[in-house]
Amino acid sequence: MYETSSRLLELLSLLQGRRDWPGDELAERLEVSGRTIRRDIERLRQLGYPVASLTGPAGGYRLRAGTAMPPLLLDDEEAIAIAVGLRTAAGASVSGIDEAAVRALVKLEQVLPVHLRRRVSALSSATFTLPVSGPTVDPQHLTAIATACRDSECVRFGYRARDGTGSRREVEPHSLVNRGRRWYLLAWDRRRGDWRTFRLDRLTSPASTGVRFTARILPTKDAAAYVEQSIAGAPNRFEARVTLHVAAAQIGRRPPAHWGTIVPIDEHSCEYRTGDDDLRWLALRIALLGVEFEVHDPPELVEEVRALAAQFTRAAR
Repeated sequence: MYETSSRLLELLSLLQGRRDWPGDELAERLEVSGRTIRRDIERLRQLGYPVASLTGPAGGYRLRAGTAMPPLLLDDEEAIAIAVGLRTAAGASVSGIDEAAVRALVKLEQVLPVHLRRRVSALSSATFTLPVSGPTVDPQHLTAIATACRDSECVRFGYRARDGTGSRREVEPHSLVNRGRRWYLLAWDRRRGDWRTFRLDRLTSPASTGVRFTARILPTKDAAAYVEQSIAGAPNRFEARVTLHVAAAQIGRRPPAHWGTIVPIDEHSCEYRTGDDDLRWLALRIALLGVEFEVHDPPELVEEVRALAAQFTRAAR
């Protein structure tokens, strides 16, 4: 009886970890016969788990959505990861998730073993999250796209570009990439025949088309590297060329790499190239370096720096 119960739990864990499972693969993983798998599937159904049978040459099973969510099976590290994620969700970039995260965390902590509860509480008591502002993402968009990535299904959605123009896209989603306050989708754009990155806060009404695709090989080592490369290479409305009156070695890594590039001129100065769509932020970014500088391009930035200097002078009086 104990062996059967243990096998049922392991079977349930497998079904929760992947969408579709061929019957023979389940039998191989659990080292039992196909007949035993069929009996165990029936037991799970009697316990209220909505396990659907799949048609096809080999057959298979899928744990589909039911009227109520069945209990999840989590190991220690998975439980801690979820608890920590829920505790930090209120400061995340997903809209409307803070209250739901608190409710879910209360339920999770009620069933955590004592030793795990202590670990989660220790981390929570030593961690503080500063409130930040910025674009937020609809959690339903996140889950819809994440599901399509997992199942290799094409997705359609509306998209608003940086200049405000709208378009309809059909893509083969590869990965979601979180970069601070922003979420990006890396996908193969079927109409443009190339890889593209999309900001999720500019995306509307994503829906799976039901069309499956074979995953393509990325041109970079991973999705995060591609997104970083895409952001760095994207044209900005304003491209600045600035001389910093300090040696390049003294600047070091003070500006983040994605803010621009620094090229030595001589032992006392270097050239800083950076860009942004927001002229005011571009001027402040350069000033934040904390060194003497001279702006060469663009002319609009020169005027913005003058306006800021006058504003600060008035404030200092």
